[in-house]
This record gives sequence, structure tokens and C-alpha cells, in this order.
Amino acid sequence: MKLYITDTSPYARIARIVVLEKGLERQVEMIHAQTRTPGSPYYKINPSGRVPYLVRDDGVAMEDSAVICRYLDHLTGPRLFDLPSGEDEWEALRLQALAGSLLEGVSVWVRELKRPADEQAPSILAHELNRSERMIDLWEDQISHPLMRGKLTMGQIALITALQLELQLPGFNWRPGHPKLNDWANWIGERPSIKATLPSKH
Repeated sequence: MKLYITDTSPYARIARIVVLEKGLERQVEMIHAQTRTPGSPYYKINPSGRVPYLVRDDGVAMEDSAVICRYLDHLTGPRLFDLPSGEDEWEALRLQALAGSLLEGVSVWVRELKRPADEQAPSILAHELNRSERMIDLWEDQISHPLMRGKLTMGQIALITALQLELQLPGFNWRPGHPKLNDWANWIGERPSIKATLPSKH
């Protein structure tokens, strides 16, 4: 299988983490895609130009990190990321949605800052900064939930991926005043799959 990624995409990083957690390194070839470039050859492979993008051995292609991660998890071996049963299922989904909201907002912030300075929208930058501050305050409370310290979940992966965008976004200064979240990020950040996919500083 071929997994098209970029080093800077947090959503591609989520898929890369799942590949490592499932031990699929020999079955999934990582290919760096050229995105956001006019005329990129990648657009002939994936017309949307987004990553991650998985081309299966049977030639069928799949987009969207959630779909790709679910497919990889069900591909072989024990399923690591199926939702728990009972009330914990809704709690896991709730926490996953909160992490996804933070990730989405910070990703928009990062993308806006990559635009030429004269094309950046101050209103978008201010909106995403304010949203991130509200969400970080919320997570300082929610991070004490038992599911955030239990077995690795997609919600945990989404959250640490969002928080570690601090390496690409100096203005995303979430650590001061949030000791519980900082402790959690340091704890999960020691996991080999998280370390191996850590984004470069920009």
C-alpha cells in the first residue's frame, strides 16, 4: 500500500502514528506528496490534493485520516482503536471531538500564516488564537478524564498532534498556566510513535 503524506500535515501525522502503532511499516510505503503547488503530479493521483491519501494494494484509494486510520486498524492483528463499550463509547467520542476541534482550529491558523503576509487575514488569525486559548483552558480540565490516561485512543492522538503544532506555530504558547495538560503532553510525548513523527521546528 502507498500512503501519501507531507511532513507538515497533522492529519497525515495521525495516519503515520497509526501505521507505527499497528506495526505496518513494511506494508505501507510512505510517499511524500507535493501539495499546494500548481501542476503537481500528485493531483493526477489524488485530484483533491489532500493528505493523507491511501492507495490500497487492490488499487482502491481512500481519503480522510479517520477513514484511513480505521481501515489500517482493521487490516490485520487486534483492533487497537475501536471504541469502548457502554457509556465510555460516548465519552471517547466526546473527547475525540474536542481534540478534533482544537486540531482543526490550530491547523487553520498554521495554514493562514503560510500565506504571503499581504494575503493573511487578521480576523482569521485572531479568531483561531482566541479559539485555541478557550480550548486549551477546557482541556486543562478535561485532561484528567480517565480515558485520556488509558490505552491509546484516536482522541489522544488528535490532541497531542494538535498540541505539538507549537513547533510550527510560535504564537501557540499553550503551556504556561496549564500544568496538567503540560504533564500529559510530556507523558504521551515519550511514546515511540509520537517521537518518531514529531514535526520539525519552523
